[in-house]
Amino acid sequence: MKKFTELISDAVRDAFEKCGYSPKYGLVTLSDRPDLCQFQCNGALAAAKEYKKAPIAIASEITELLKTHTVFREISAVKPGFINITVDDGFITEYINSMASSHKFGCEEIGSNKTVIVDYGGPNVAKPLHVGHLRSAVIGESIKRIGRFLGYNMLGDVHLGDWGLQIGLIIAKLKRMSPDLVYFDESYNGEYPEEAPFTISELEEIYPAASSLSKADPEFMEEAKQATFLFQNGHRGYVALWKHILNVSIADLKKNYDALNVHFDLWKKESDVQPYIPQMIEDFKSKGLAYLSEGALVVDVMEASDTHEVPPCILVKSDGATLYSTTDLATIIERMELFSPDEIIYIVDKRQDLHFEQVFRCARKAGLVPPDTKLTFLGFGTMNGKDGKPFKTRDGGVMRLENLIREAYDKVYQRVAENREIPEEEAQEISRKVGLAALKYSDLSNQISKDYIFDVDRFTSSEGNTGPYILYTVVRIKSILGKYLSANPGYRAEDASVQPPGSDSERDLMLKITQFNGVVTDSYSSYAPHMICQYIFELSNEFNRFYHENRILTEQDPVKQGSWLKLITLTRDILTTCLDLLGIEVPDRM
Repeated sequence: MKKFTELISDAVRDAFEKCGYSPKYGLVTLSDRPDLCQFQCNGALAAAKEYKKAPIAIASEITELLKTHTVFREISAVKPGFINITVDDGFITEYINSMASSHKFGCEEIGSNKTVIVDYGGPNVAKPLHVGHLRSAVIGESIKRIGRFLGYNMLGDVHLGDWGLQIGLIIAKLKRMSPDLVYFDESYNGEYPEEAPFTISELEEIYPAASSLSKADPEFMEEAKQATFLFQNGHRGYVALWKHILNVSIADLKKNYDALNVHFDLWKKESDVQPYIPQMIEDFKSKGLAYLSEGALVVDVMEASDTHEVPPCILVKSDGATLYSTTDLATIIERMELFSPDEIIYIVDKRQDLHFEQVFRCARKAGLVPPDTKLTFLGFGTMNGKDGKPFKTRDGGVMRLENLIREAYDKVYQRVAENREIPEEEAQEISRKVGLAALKYSDLSNQISKDYIFDVDRFTSSEGNTGPYILYTVVRIKSILGKYLSANPGYRAEDASVQPPGSDSERDLMLKITQFNGVVTDSYSSYAPHMICQYIFELSNEFNRFYHENRILTEQDPVKQGSWLKLITLTRDILTTCLDLLGIEVPDRM
């Protein structure tokens, strides 16, 4: 099903062509002046340069030809050459009814037969998720969901960090704490215990203690480096401990991501790509791309057109250690081998821009991906406190993500609990959904690359451009429909049809609904979930204006009432769909 503006554009393009101009000038967009018209075409201004003609003359020719067209209620040329358009109510109504009866509201599945991997999450094992993991998780989940809605085969990969020094630090600290554990007995040849010698809580205490000790004690740092070397080279006891660390960490990570309504298709790890690295390095050498520089093996990625310095990509350090760039390149090889993606999207802190620029250039030079495979870096800004600095706890530490979720939950629960009619269990479930909506919407409503201020009081408010306000609108529609169904149990929305609008508020609501398909496709192509947030905020505003001006449940005209019920049912369904694309659940009441 074509976008609403495309159908209008088709008519205007046809008119440009019939008048002897290129149809490319017939593009129609939403009006910059909704007080004057609904849509506009600025093509006559551009066509004037090509055809050496006054733009108002071209615009007048086009509008004269289209005045009797069934799509338009009013079309006029305005100096210096704008074409102002107001569409016919019947045309709007027909489109709305088509949306209501179409799969996915007529949204075209533009991603059929295309695979996209979304690399988001990126936590290190043995460490709790903190506020810095929020943006990657919710942005990645939303982009994955939007792409999947449009028919893409979207694969979300958590990409765990499980191969670095942090493993050696934990093993070395554990050895000092419990040297009698069987994992440290070099003569032991039996099976190691299935149960880990630590809980997730203990593990999360061991790592920071080990990290602090390594900074103060050079001898311990050497022990940690040696433990890292041994586990990476197959030491039985250390590999067994590493597996325990993985199992305990992944179970906890899944619990926390589930609480955030974030779900990964792939739980791949840095360790998975280690077998690819030796051959990859040999290939770089054989192609003449890698060379030694001050003992390190590097690849030049600077290009003649660069206006800023782009340092060489380091594959192997002078001490023989590999880096993130090495594993990221090997990960690309593995992904191409296993999934042959058309695109790989990386959602990472924007300060990693240079790193990914180096990795992508290196991958291109070595032919690790076909020329038509996209490698996309989406760098996100930071979530800051009210002081404008990166968000911290009251004592200045990094806040755990579960505590941030709890803060939003508690703020909402205080309000929900005031309604004594709601049972405690339901109050908790409502608070969970609304608190999470507040947290995720506050993040996703900002452009990805922008920093934003975290303000729990504002974000949990049910007024303004917030998650709770959108949820409240959906719940209000559910309540209206629920009341009507209670009084009319045989009602079926599919048996009704939307009638032409009888008021400005009804027309504006219908016009806003017609924008759905365009917003969803544009938000995906621009990697911009904030466009969906802005859309559902505007749609909620239009519905609430319509609701306050019309008495839906007491309307005496059955045709008009049926039309309104159909219209608000469609509004509810589109809002719910958009919220799901953002990873937000809707409660039954608030």
